[in-house]
Amino acid sequence: MNIVVGLGNPGKQYEITRHNAGFMAINALAKELGLAWSANKKFKAEIAEGQGLILIKPQTFMNNSGQAAAAVLSYYKLLPKKLGILKTADADLSNILTVIHDDLDIELGKYKISLDSRSAGHNGVQSIIDYLKTKNFKRIRLGIRTPALEKIPADKYVLGKFNATELKIIQGQISQIKKELA
Repeated sequence: MNIVVGLGNPGKQYEITRHNAGFMAINALAKELGLAWSANKKFKAEIAEGQGLILIKPQTFMNNSGQAAAAVLSYYKLLPKKLGILKTADADLSNILTVIHDDLDIELGKYKISLDSRSAGHNGVQSIIDYLKTKNFKRIRLGIRTPALEKIPADKYVLGKFNATELKIIQGQISQIKKELA
């Protein structure tokens, strides 16, 4: 079983913002695979299951994404335990967990795959690292950097909407990464 977490913020006002690139990617994957989303209050997430995948869209807002990821992995008994109680720190989840998120350090239209790497200041990724007590999972980092970033603070930039040209570029980028997941 593979778990794929797309990071973003819930709500219509965030739908096509740069910070929601992870949600956009996971929505595209669910659509391609014919999977339907359902709300799951226990996990604080929207879940789509099928074809050996569990897709997760945390509904906790970006900075608390780890709550949903940890709840799903715990429920499916995918978190290694130490002495039957505590989560094992630095567990290797690289074969079961992939997190898709926006990345300010990568140019729009490009992406990178990382394993066992720190959050680099991404609060959603840091939340997952904190809740799972490991950074050893796969990340697909979608580039959102454009020259506009130099003109406005990063926190305002990530919550800004993609313009029409950028949206076409990110959608092309998402088409490329779907191959990495399917």
